[in-house]
Amino acid sequence: MDQTVSASCLSHQHVAFAGGLTLECGFHLAPVEVAYRTYGTLSPRHDNAILICHALTGDQYVAETHPLTGKPGWWSRLVGPGLPIDTDRFFVICINVLGGCMGSTGPRSLRECPDGGREPWGTDFPPITIRDMVQAQKLLIDHLGITKLFAVLGGSMGGMQVLQWAATFPEMVFAAIPIATSPFHSAQNIAFNEVSRQAIFADPQWHGGRYWEHDAIPARGLAVARMMAHITYLSEEALNRKFGRRVRKAPQGNGANPGSLFGEMFEVESYLRHQGSTFVRRFDANSYLTITRAMDYFDLGADYEGDLSRPFRGTRTRFCIISFSSDWLFPTSQARLLARALNRVAANVSFVEIESDKGHDAFLLDEPDLDRTIRGFVAGAAEHARIA
Repeated sequence: MDQTVSASCLSHQHVAFAGGLTLECGFHLAPVEVAYRTYGTLSPRHDNAILICHALTGDQYVAETHPLTGKPGWWSRLVGPGLPIDTDRFFVICINVLGGCMGSTGPRSLRECPDGGREPWGTDFPPITIRDMVQAQKLLIDHLGITKLFAVLGGSMGGMQVLQWAATFPEMVFAAIPIATSPFHSAQNIAFNEVSRQAIFADPQWHGGRYWEHDAIPARGLAVARMMAHITYLSEEALNRKFGRRVRKAPQGNGANPGSLFGEMFEVESYLRHQGSTFVRRFDANSYLTITRAMDYFDLGADYEGDLSRPFRGTRTRFCIISFSSDWLFPTSQARLLARALNRVAANVSFVEIESDKGHDAFLLDEPDLDRTIRGFVAGAAEHARIA
């Protein structure tokens, strides 16, 4: 599949900022294009805006049918008329992150070449951070004429963006809901990401990251990377409940002889292969490398001698930190660490651990306690903000 062509056919709102922005690495990236979607209506006072930040493999299609996959929006059960994030009341914005591959500037974007031509950035795309993603989002928020966001929320890498927003622009964030996340990326998570990246590098179709020149994509490596990551999103209980040790017969013509070691496969193997094969149809390998590295760099305390409370000193943002009991990728212990850091600076913070056996992906799945928590916190914050 020609991913560059498919990306150009997507339906999304976008704004190009000719002045660009200077990244944390010192590189000035210009122009910068920001792709996004909005739901609901901005109030006359511009005080009802909610920014939803997506996770690693998410995008801006939070509450509508995805243009590539045809699947419902990744949070369509939470965002919409009468739902916990009520679009009859709030103006909801979701932005494709900088470095992404769904319309925002990233490795697949075209750049000017010295010979006057244009080609994708590929692996020459500069290293970015979560802070860079937030700075690009702020360009759009300013463009929309919004001086203060009622709420910023998101899970996993989206939660990292929530924390970065609250730390960098505290005066712009009335309420923050970081879900299933951490104030830094752990060594274990960096290790998982590196294994995924090495799978992409090992693909014969990688071609040093310039795979478009060969009309190819490193599909097998990217699929393995997705499979590896997806395992970390689930819990042992979820895997056992959903698949156990059930076996399915391999389809005819797959090259395996009857009775051979690979003549049949476990249901969990089939599921992971499906996850991998569908992923490569919508995601760019260079974007995957860029964004996973941005997650690895994330550490709110890095500029404060490891003190996680200092970025939030004097904050007036209201926080609701949410974790899941079976999440071993971003465990509750890291959420508690964040809550204690906020308590040390007398921040207004609520902390909720939701009992769930669905693992890290619980924030994307049907989890009624999450829905109730978000609905209740948003309603209470709206009352304090005096939003009609």
